[in-house]
Amino acid sequence: MKNNYCVNKSLCYLLTLCFPTMVFATNGMNMEGYGPIATAMGGAAQGYDNGSAAIMANPATIGLMQRSHRLDVAVGNLRPSVKATVTTNAGDLETDSNGDSYFMPALGWVRQGKKFGFGFGVFGQGGMGTDYEGTSWMGNPAQSATSPNLENRSELSVGRAILPIIYKVNRALTFGASVDFVWAGMDLKMALSEAQFQNLANPQAQTIGTASGTLRDSFGAIYEPFDTTQSVVGINNLHYAYFDFSNSSDYTGEASATGYAGKLGFTYRINSLITIGGSYHSKTRLSDLESDNATMTMAVNGDTGVLSTGTASGTDGDVTIPVTGKIKVNDFQWPANYALGVAIKPTKKWLLVADIKYIAWEDVMKNFSMTFTADAVASNGSFGGKIMDMSLFQNWDDQTVYSAGAAYSVTKALTLRGGVNHASNPIPDKYLNALFPAIVETHITGGIGYLFRNGASVDFSVVKGLEGENANPGDGVNLAKVTSAHSQLNWQLMVSYLY
Repeated sequence: MKNNYCVNKSLCYLLTLCFPTMVFATNGMNMEGYGPIATAMGGAAQGYDNGSAAIMANPATIGLMQRSHRLDVAVGNLRPSVKATVTTNAGDLETDSNGDSYFMPALGWVRQGKKFGFGFGVFGQGGMGTDYEGTSWMGNPAQSATSPNLENRSELSVGRAILPIIYKVNRALTFGASVDFVWAGMDLKMALSEAQFQNLANPQAQTIGTASGTLRDSFGAIYEPFDTTQSVVGINNLHYAYFDFSNSSDYTGEASATGYAGKLGFTYRINSLITIGGSYHSKTRLSDLESDNATMTMAVNGDTGVLSTGTASGTDGDVTIPVTGKIKVNDFQWPANYALGVAIKPTKKWLLVADIKYIAWEDVMKNFSMTFTADAVASNGSFGGKIMDMSLFQNWDDQTVYSAGAAYSVTKALTLRGGVNHASNPIPDKYLNALFPAIVETHITGGIGYLFRNGASVDFSVVKGLEGENANPGDGVNLAKVTSAHSQLNWQLMVSYLY
């Protein structure tokens, strides 16, 4: 693994303890909100004090704190409910993802003075993933009587360690900025059917993606469907191809990367009732996600002699060919986004907030690109040292997120909050993959806060992500229609000390 930006591996590992599992996010791969104060109000966070989680949204809001110091310790539980249904000639087959509960700690400390402020925080940015049992229809890509029981699993997590700084120009205007250390981890177990692999590898097809390279060429030389000029002795059928780079760690993905990003923000108090704020988040600069512990397995029916020694035997049989190697997920990045918000306090008891955010998914989610390099070892046979480049088309759309909420102070200590968050689904149906169904559009949010006399406080939020259901139509011939459905019920709890 290459750590281009982390010179201290022990520090990298320590930071990952603050973000131990995959985050299943729902504004695409982005969380709908950060911290229970903002999340309870639809995720709006640009124009008011919402704690140290502000450094994930608009660091300039640190300057709106009522006290000079704040320490926040938080935990969230993300509970996605995901199912995938394939339409076959025999009827629909449905399976549920077992990835249904993920815990997410966070930590933040901020300080403001008369002119300057600064702090530190570790937060989960977002991600997505699923886990389908090998006994499901996804675990039997050839739909054979004897299932190979292939687990299909995806986990993507992105976290940040953030150093913010603010400058108060005057009582009305504050600027903020942050430098973010970013890390990402990914696990993947993905089975491809013969039809899917042919679509990727045959240049005359390639509607869902592409596969190329010396390993594909070597495979195609003995695989009859790829040779249109002569009869080929070798592989008759491909039962499945299976990519596997995954570990059992709760702290890191098998493939990992590090990098950096930054934010700029401002707040401006128009008067005692209205404050506006805005921010810009840069696109990340992450190294490629890499692992030296990957396997590409091909289960085929063909001439056993050709497959074992390279010499035709005239006898066909089923053979499983595991090829070990290195995997690299090429140029995975988190997108830039722009946000603008307003906070209105019409009375002492009410606070009304609203944000609009633009997330530039189109720039970073054109393709999901991987390079597999087979180990040059005897056990890999003629595939040793060869390369396969594979790309799955994504072509996500840019996304506009609308967030709005309100807080009502029942007493000086007790505050009730509620809100809504809405964004269109960024994934085109024709590229929707059941392993990555980031399709929830609408969230209903709520929460409560209580401030104790000694400066301690407790805040809680709950979010219901309403079910989104979309279908990849397939091609009506070889690629089946697959429908994905995804909803969520999430909560966050934060204990704070203001002094």
